[in-house]
Amino acid sequence: MSRPRFALVALALASLASPGGAQARNPRAELVVTPAWLAQHLKDLDLVLLHVGDKAEYEKAHIAGARYVTQRDVALSSMDHDKGLMLEVPPADSLRDRLAALGISDKSRVVVYYGNDWVSPSTRILFTLDHAGLGDRSALLDGGLVAWKEAGLPVTTEVPAPRTGQLSALKVQPRVVGIDYVRANLGKPTFHLVDGRAAVFYDGIEEGNNRKGHIPGARSIPFTEIADDKNRIRSAAELTKLFADAGIGPKDTVVAYCHIGQQATAVLFAARSLGHPVLLFDGSFQEWGRRTDLPVENPADGKTKP
Repeated sequence: MSRPRFALVALALASLASPGGAQARNPRAELVVTPAWLAQHLKDLDLVLLHVGDKAEYEKAHIAGARYVTQRDVALSSMDHDKGLMLEVPPADSLRDRLAALGISDKSRVVVYYGNDWVSPSTRILFTLDHAGLGDRSALLDGGLVAWKEAGLPVTTEVPAPRTGQLSALKVQPRVVGIDYVRANLGKPTFHLVDGRAAVFYDGIEEGNNRKGHIPGARSIPFTEIADDKNRIRSAAELTKLFADAGIGPKDTVVAYCHIGQQATAVLFAARSLGHPVLLFDGSFQEWGRRTDLPVENPADGKTKP
């Protein structure tokens, strides 16, 4: 499916305002759809609609055609406290099979939405789609199911029949980095590392993954700041200020982490909506924190601990 019509309109308008009529890309228009747009395209044959949230909530009410999806459907998870990671992007072949099982095909347009306040689980799904090379055909329903209902649009309890998509080999994008990459770039002026956890963990007030504080040099942008009190993505102006206040310029690459690699994707989604290149430290503080040979900066005691 091609870009949403409202995205094409936005691009056309931008081209009129650009020198020489050149098209100016509007990342937000490609990444965020409204309830009105989704209502117009709900019966498109290539639309794949994914509901992220509590299963009982989905069974009670969801948008027609939506399939219920969890992180287990698209991620690897290990409960090994010493060596495993709770969330990890699967290898390409496995991920392709997982995405096809959700009904995604080569020409699908995927829209992800959250029930109630499951924003960061939804952005983790979208990050995975972007990693898989499907980022230009995937978007978030702004405001989720609540916004859909507030627009007076219908919901259903009918569960769509399972459908397997026809998906070619993935063109995986370099969106995930490991602990060695982060370690090697610490202290470099062009390395913009963001901690997406709540401020109490960044500031060392509460312990996260056995240690207090954050990776040295990281800036704090709590994942809860990317949406307003109605869980709608903040305006471009608000998000630009949020990143600027963290010392991140308009063209800087944003590298983010959190506890396990979920909350950080909300920060990265906001960054993508502004046109930033993005990278996820997938192991996040779960992996960094258990490495006692790696430093942690703790504002609560004013020290950087090896």
